[in-house]
Amino acid sequence: MVPTVPLPRRPLDPDDITSDVLHWYENELGWATVPGSGSGGLPVRLVVGRSFDVLDVPAEAGFAALRHRGQMRAPASPVALHGDRMLLLVAEGSADELPGLLDWLEWGGLAPDLRAIGAGGHIEAPLPPGPPGSPVPADGSTGPSQGCTNPQGAAVWLRPPETGCGTAVPLPTMSALGGVGGAPDLVRLVDTLATQCHRVRLRRACAQPLAFS
Repeated sequence: MVPTVPLPRRPLDPDDITSDVLHWYENELGWATVPGSGSGGLPVRLVVGRSFDVLDVPAEAGFAALRHRGQMRAPASPVALHGDRMLLLVAEGSADELPGLLDWLEWGGLAPDLRAIGAGGHIEAPLPPGPPGSPVPADGSTGPSQGCTNPQGAAVWLRPPETGCGTAVPLPTMSALGGVGGAPDLVRLVDTLATQCHRVRLRRACAQPLAFS
């Protein structure tokens, strides 16, 4: 019996992928994209400050925070990885709350690696779960794994937003009681992230060789 050779696959059309990405974010999630982004081979970018804000932390601190919150059975919310930074989506307006919240938690300037992106900002849109090239399974079942990275540095979902529920995506808010049902508490999230950012800075400082004159 002569073995059959499968026909070559048609190369993926970048325009088709961009169209799918735009449709998923704009139609499935109702999130705004930056006009003109996604053209010329550039990634689609998401507008921040309308549907969500972003907490931006070093990936090492972010993974440690996710493990801690998992142990505490804290509610989950969307998380993405972009290079060596982790992006945690939080409720709109949270970026404005961050400086005062850090002062109230007595972190002040002790966690400079914890940054916030709010109104006027934008982030690279990770590929939606399912399309070709996406490292995240269609069921969004990936857990916070230190090895889940994209070697090319493109943004990827570690925990994609859930769709199809007919409700807004639950995001951390100042009060879990005041947000969408099941939304995590922003205060606890910020405190955990600040703690892990501080620990990472201390470890890196201790790893530096001593300078002798």
